[in-house]
Amino acid sequence: MGSTAIQNAQHVLATFSALFLAGAIAAKLADRLNIPDVVVFLLIGIVAGPPGLGLVDVSPESSLNQLMLILGASFLLFQGGTGITFRVLRQVWITLTLLATVAVLISTVVVGFAAHYALGIGLISALLLGAVIASTDPATLVPVFLAVRVRDKVQQTVLSESALNDATGAICTFAILGVLNTGEFSVSASLQQFVVLAGGGVLIGAVFGLVAVFLKSNRGRNIFTAYAKVLLLPVILGAYLCADHLGTSGFMAVFVVGLIYGNKDALGLSMPAEHHESLSEFIDNSSLLLRMIIFILLGTHVDFNVVRQYLLPGCAVVAVFMLIARPLSVLACALPDRRARWTRNEILFMFWTRETGAIPAALSGMLVGMGVAHADVIAAITFMAILATLLIQATTTRWLAARLGLLEVGNRTG
Repeated sequence: MGSTAIQNAQHVLATFSALFLAGAIAAKLADRLNIPDVVVFLLIGIVAGPPGLGLVDVSPESSLNQLMLILGASFLLFQGGTGITFRVLRQVWITLTLLATVAVLISTVVVGFAAHYALGIGLISALLLGAVIASTDPATLVPVFLAVRVRDKVQQTVLSESALNDATGAICTFAILGVLNTGEFSVSASLQQFVVLAGGGVLIGAVFGLVAVFLKSNRGRNIFTAYAKVLLLPVILGAYLCADHLGTSGFMAVFVVGLIYGNKDALGLSMPAEHHESLSEFIDNSSLLLRMIIFILLGTHVDFNVVRQYLLPGCAVVAVFMLIARPLSVLACALPDRRARWTRNEILFMFWTRETGAIPAALSGMLVGMGVAHADVIAAITFMAILATLLIQATTTRWLAARLGLLEVGNRTG
């Protein structure tokens, strides 16, 4: 038994070594090719996984896979929350609130019905697919906007939306999963469940975030400032586990923790500059590692038999997702907000800028690991949606922003 335990431990260590080595190669290659790194992570996963060389083989049902997906999704949601400022929330809060809620529901329904008819799967399973891919991805959009500086209001809104709707998309996914498991659907019960999941997650995240930031701030006498990096992961996982144990959304909780971290100065809970910079660097590096793991794992789990089987109808669903669901969502959310004074070109830009990424990848991986009906189809279409939005939309962001006159003066050209 001892020998088996050692062998299992060595297998885990070898897996992590292979993941990080493959991720480093992929990140360098993406930088040289000037394309989003997650695209190369996916392709590296395909090459290194069972579809290719078989160097990385982590079963979707394994505890290790579920652990890494939950950890990665939680940390990336936390990081997404840190990128939202109260200043932006005050300026475009109506649009953001609608994009984080109504837009997710519109996309879920439009994509769900398209998937139901195109793929021939049950409506609830199709809506589950719609919910999985409904959210945008801060982990993908941040690198895009570092290279392509567009008008500040638009950039901050799109980035803020990507952080907010990740949590909403996760909540919506598990709400629909509950309907799929029980076979019962009630509008009032679903809305009540959503309020409990989201509201409870907000409260728990606020408590964890405020306490943690206070203890690391000048007002808290910098009790744990020197150990901010050490305590970050326990705070994130503690918020997630506490919320999940109490029947609320762990994903919303960690997002709110990130929101409080990102706005600690506005709350009067600042920390010394050198510790703030060190913590920010730690968050960025950890996010990169976890992003590597999520997308490489997704690549290793792609079932190309399913992809081939659903290739044409899958492309049709992705086209509806990009060209119909997104524009409808933006129009429904931006037009009512007279205060934001959105221009036609700004709205057109938001039509196109909605890359799919880490959270949908993690959610689809969780569904596969849980053995959910049609999870293999959901994972395959999620993979196609990620590739399409990254290869088509992310790579044309600069061109579109220039055509619409939204590039900031002094924007990088290389």
